[in-house]
Amino acid sequence: MRVPSLAWVAVVPFICCPITRAAEPPAPAIAAGQPAERIAAADLKADLLTLRRALEVVHPGLYRYNTKETMAAHFATLEAALERDQTRQEAFLALSRFTAKIKCGHTFLNPSNQSKAVVADLFLRRDKVPFYFRWIDARMIVTRDLTESGQLRPGTEILEINGSPARAILERLMTIARADGSNDAKRVSLLEVTGAARHETFDIYFPILFPPAGPVFELKIRPPGGSADSIISAPALTHEARLAARRAGDIAPEGDDQPLWRISDLTDGAAYLPMPSWVAYKTRWDWAGFINDTFDSLVAKDVPNLVIDLRGNEGGSSVGDVILARLIETPTPRSARQRFVRYLKTPAELDPALDTWDPSFRDWSSEAIGPMDLADRETGLAPGTTAGYYRLRNEDGRDPAESDEMIAPRGPRYRGRVFVLIDASNSSATFEFASLVKALNVGTLVGQPTGGNQRGINGGAFFFVRLPRTGFEIDLPIMAQFLKHGAPLAEDAGVVPDVLVTPTAEDIAGGVDAERHAVQRLIRDGK
Repeated sequence: MRVPSLAWVAVVPFICCPITRAAEPPAPAIAAGQPAERIAAADLKADLLTLRRALEVVHPGLYRYNTKETMAAHFATLEAALERDQTRQEAFLALSRFTAKIKCGHTFLNPSNQSKAVVADLFLRRDKVPFYFRWIDARMIVTRDLTESGQLRPGTEILEINGSPARAILERLMTIARADGSNDAKRVSLLEVTGAARHETFDIYFPILFPPAGPVFELKIRPPGGSADSIISAPALTHEARLAARRAGDIAPEGDDQPLWRISDLTDGAAYLPMPSWVAYKTRWDWAGFINDTFDSLVAKDVPNLVIDLRGNEGGSSVGDVILARLIETPTPRSARQRFVRYLKTPAELDPALDTWDPSFRDWSSEAIGPMDLADRETGLAPGTTAGYYRLRNEDGRDPAESDEMIAPRGPRYRGRVFVLIDASNSSATFEFASLVKALNVGTLVGQPTGGNQRGINGGAFFFVRLPRTGFEIDLPIMAQFLKHGAPLAEDAGVVPDVLVTPTAEDIAGGVDAERHAVQRLIRDGK
């Protein structure tokens, strides 16, 4: 069977398999304020018709958080926004606001999948803030200074940028941030600048919503320790300068044979396994062999504590299944949810716009059961939106509606304590892993609530909707998870950690890793 397992593919960065377009040479940076090419209203209207048709036929979660009437109103708002000639920036913003209203963390204008023209026009301008930062209680706290002046020490609070208060900046950016359902923690996390993504969401949308007057930012700042506020000038960065500033720890290793992860020893008899990415489908490195060799060694050495650090990791391949196989004693259901699609075959007229790495995604006839109505499940779907779903058979080809896909135990079980560091970035495969760790009680979750949603997410397989007139691309997930019969309606939120840890500006200023310190206390106290 070629149905993907619940390895809900990561979306940032998203480099799909053979279908990915060849790498293009970098385009020159565009100065802020330079006139941009305009798109004709007729082209925008034509592409909107294609997008609407694709979403209404294919998207399995289009009405998960919207009624049909609400969704129709969102389409009408988008149509009104696109009824005139406009720049790529304006159209990109209108489409982004629309996709955010679907409330699906996997439906968005993926910066990694845009055309060369879109990338050059929108992403390569000299308009990037010269620092990394986190949002802490809606306060913009610097985590790394990229200026030459040294005035933005870690822990510095950015109060205003070019006269706009930080809180107002966050509020406006939240209108374009993608997340599942009501999980605003994921939206806020997405709007931080950390160096992990080639194209940061903040970098793309902040200059569109708050156009800079020139290549220098005026920053109102409050230094660590509550010193007097001051106003400084800081030159904006180009995209190339921002990338050049990234450190090895900011990003996953590059190269198809490079190790993705390394394990090290901590104090208090703990092993530490940082896993910043699970995007393992692009590598020839034997990542599953590494995990099993690691657990064999942990068991042989009787290591009492293992810390798995998933902070900043949206997801990727089914790495969690391999880990869980070393933590369980008996075969265990892979998920409390099942996978559904909304179509058997894609309409022929849509196929030119639906790009993907596996053409068989266009026809589920041999692998889908239905159509069926999900009204008898606690899905949270609005009345009138529960019909027309097709359940995908399990990987073993079994047909019974409630049969389980299982994770089988492998090798000697690791019996030490497991601590998993999580945060709001965990919204795909890592969200699924955190859900199972908590449900099976095989580890302690430490950190902040995850991304994703306990009601289920959309993902697993994708079409890349390439709008022919404008050159924009929208990631379109094909599968949706819904809970099995008899399960109560889950909370519209991510997974809550067992031990909640909220870093502070003082932690950042002092170089304190609050989550790891919390784990050290748990180990020391035997909890």
